[in-house]
Amino acid sequence: MRKILGSWSGMRKYLEQDMLAESLLGRVRYGCTTYVGMDGCRIFEICIDKKQIKRFSWETVNSYFIDSGYTSNKNPSGISEYWAEFWFLLDKYPMTDRTEYTDEEFCGALETYRNQEIKESLYSENPIVRMFAVLDRRVGKRTLTKVKETIEEQPLWLKQFYQLRLAAEGI
Repeated sequence: MRKILGSWSGMRKYLEQDMLAESLLGRVRYGCTTYVGMDGCRIFEICIDKKQIKRFSWETVNSYFIDSGYTSNKNPSGISEYWAEFWFLLDKYPMTDRTEYTDEEFCGALETYRNQEIKESLYSENPIVRMFAVLDRRVGKRTLTKVKETIEEQPLWLKQFYQLRLAAEGI
């Protein structure tokens, strides 16, 4: 993440203070955890009103594959069985076909969001980019009213963020 986005503390300040809609200040919190032995992988999480809403990590994606029945071994035992099909399934099911995402996908979406116009981000094919955009202070009430029409098209996890912003703005 450092090479592309800078320090996590700087990114967190950017997301929680610089770019977050005023109506959401203090309610949305981003976290990043790195454990020893994770080979540089991270776990990103987003909390709303101190409750964890979404996690982004290899673990959440692999658990999603197993729980959704995408793996041939429904009850893996041990690390090698648990991770045996991960890369194959990650290639087979792109982001648009699943509801869980890796830390790298989170970072990629954040980079995209930071480097394109807000309108492009609001209508991005990438749901994580749309999440960042709907929480963005540059999105006004008129735009939110238009975006409200797309809420039923959003993945269930993302609807929460749309509803949060719309409610915070009284829409």
